[in-house]
Amino acid sequence: NPLVFVDSNEIVSGGNFHGEYPAKALDYLAIGVHEIGSLSECRMERLVNHNMSGLPAFLTPEGGLNSGFMIAQYTAAALVSENKALCHPSSVDSISTNAGQEDHVSMGGWSARKALKVIDNVEFLLAIELLMACQAIDLLHPLTSTPPLQRVHDLVRQSIPTWDKDRFMATDLEKAARIIKSGIVWKTVQPYIQNYLDSYSKLAHARLIEREQH
Repeated sequence: NPLVFVDSNEIVSGGNFHGEYPAKALDYLAIGVHEIGSLSECRMERLVNHNMSGLPAFLTPEGGLNSGFMIAQYTAAALVSENKALCHPSSVDSISTNAGQEDHVSMGGWSARKALKVIDNVEFLLAIELLMACQAIDLLHPLTSTPPLQRVHDLVRQSIPTWDKDRFMATDLEKAARIIKSGIVWKTVQPYIQNYLDSYSKLAHARLIEREQH
């Protein structure tokens, strides 16, 4: 298990025979990313639940024959449940191998594969939430959201139309997932966030000066 130094083009045998440290790090990574997806699903519940959002039930303007985003929330709940199982740390599940020569192994390979699967699931969860949030903004028309969120809404609507009645949802979800994975949402809101941070920094500095003067 050598140490690989890419910059200097060197490979040094370091005797690092136990992958427990990266295995545990990857287990923790899966748990941390899972929390992002779990929180996303909680926000979805607030969006589709009429009693919590005040919006039409399941975000459909015409209920009854149309189920809106009800099934999408089922998908979200299933993905969160799957992630909970994937978050069981494989680094605690050692099995003796190599005729007892490797009597305590890290199972780090499975830690890595689990972490990648959790990340994929969370990206899809965020895609579902993105579509729900855009639908909620549409239902609040003529009201609009904040400038950065409105820009994200407009970005999504360039390729995914609003839901006025039920249609095949998988295509829309896949498009939303590609938007999430591309990083374009972050690029869209980043200038606004920087402006907010700059404004907050100036305000905090002004308050500090005012406090010192008193």
